[in-house]
Amino acid sequence: MHCPYCRHTDTRVLDSRVADDGGSIRRRRTCSACERRFTTVELMQLTVLKRSGASEPFTRDKAISGVRKACKGRPVTEDQLACLGQAVEDALRLAGAAEIPAHEVGLAILGPLRELDEVAYLRFASVYRAFESADDFEDEIAMLRAERTAVDTPQPVPTG
Repeated sequence: MHCPYCRHTDTRVLDSRVADDGGSIRRRRTCSACERRFTTVELMQLTVLKRSGASEPFTRDKAISGVRKACKGRPVTEDQLACLGQAVEDALRLAGAAEIPAHEVGLAILGPLRELDEVAYLRFASVYRAFESADDFEDEIAMLRAERTAVDTPQPVPTG
């Protein structure tokens, strides 16, 4: 670790604390050359295992860029996309695995995107799930309607 003040490479850890619900470690350090103190934060590196077998670091921006295409022409703001990206990353980190199959990233996107915009959700799902016909769209729309009806219908209160 280089000192941010003098670029010396010999630094010492004074204190380490778990932060962000276990998702990162905060370390307080001191430089042996200039004796100044500074803080570093270590995050668990999420790695995406692609279908080809290759792996690459997870980047929130890449996940958002795919969603942005599905949201083109829809009333979705950049702030909403940023929140969706954060929700996806949080869900993946909470899973606790350092290496995530690409398929799992897509699944993590579908839920928050459905809540954000149903049309964008259908666009994304059609590519992600490789819809092959209008029937696939109709089935997905029927499922969305059924879920909406289940949420909108008040449940009877048991008496007794």
